[in-house]
Amino acid sequence: MTPFKLYILGCGSALPTPRHYATSQIVELRGKQFMVDCGEGTQIQLRRSRIGFNKIRAVFISHLHGDHCFGLIGMISTFGLQGRTAPLHVYSPKELEEMLMSQLKFFCTHLSFHAVDTSEQSVVYEDNSLTVQTIPLEHRVPCCGYLFREKPTLPHIRRDMIDYLGIPVSQINNIKLGDDWVCEDGTVISNSRLVSPPDPVRSYAYCSDTRYMPTLYERLKNVDLLYHESTYGDDNMQMAETYYHSTARQAACVARDAGAKRLLLGHYSSRYDNEEVLLKQAQEVFPDTYLANEKMVIEV
Repeated sequence: MTPFKLYILGCGSALPTPRHYATSQIVELRGKQFMVDCGEGTQIQLRRSRIGFNKIRAVFISHLHGDHCFGLIGMISTFGLQGRTAPLHVYSPKELEEMLMSQLKFFCTHLSFHAVDTSEQSVVYEDNSLTVQTIPLEHRVPCCGYLFREKPTLPHIRRDMIDYLGIPVSQINNIKLGDDWVCEDGTVISNSRLVSPPDPVRSYAYCSDTRYMPTLYERLKNVDLLYHESTYGDDNMQMAETYYHSTARQAACVARDAGAKRLLLGHYSSRYDNEEVLLKQAQEVFPDTYLANEKMVIEV
């Protein structure tokens, strides 16, 4: 199965701490890399994670709070210093264009900006490997998450049948596309005997800053890996409501209701010296929950 990986570059929240960097992630599928949010220190974390700057095709910004976008200018400036000529696409709420476009153009002439509508779920990026959809969220400013969904692949060839029937290599792609095989004596070998099922389609959902949304799960049905902010624990439920954030337990409720396979917590408040308390509260609702941490690499 082709690797589908998530790299955690930062999983802290607004206030800097010695333990965590501001939010940023890399999604990698079939050799292509996509950045999700770009807080301060992101390019340092890229270096530490040994991720090549030139492999990043697009950056998806969830909202315009500093811990999610203040690393963008520095990183793009570095791209310019390295002589990058490959196109870089930035997807973000429209307000970013007005705030930063003059600087972005100065540092990176090959940049394309794409405004996203945070109020609707829609496909904002597509290639031959995957689609990326927005996930409307509820925060103090316009905000959305992103759903990365792999496109279906072709079935696998049964090498034993190909060799047994002497099917030429030139016909293998046609068989993958659904053709039967006709033997010299006219016998038809059905396609189902020549192939095995393709790899299952995988998906990753990134739910950035948001208050608890009881119906959010409807947009995340059966996702393989869900990252959901968990800024606070049960002890700070009122702060979560006031500042439009979620608790770890609420994140677990979303994962449970969505039928997600795994839940990844992140965006921890600086008030917590040990996030194990958040993990414990989430696991009481959704056992297959994990804590995000810098340098973590997860197979979706």
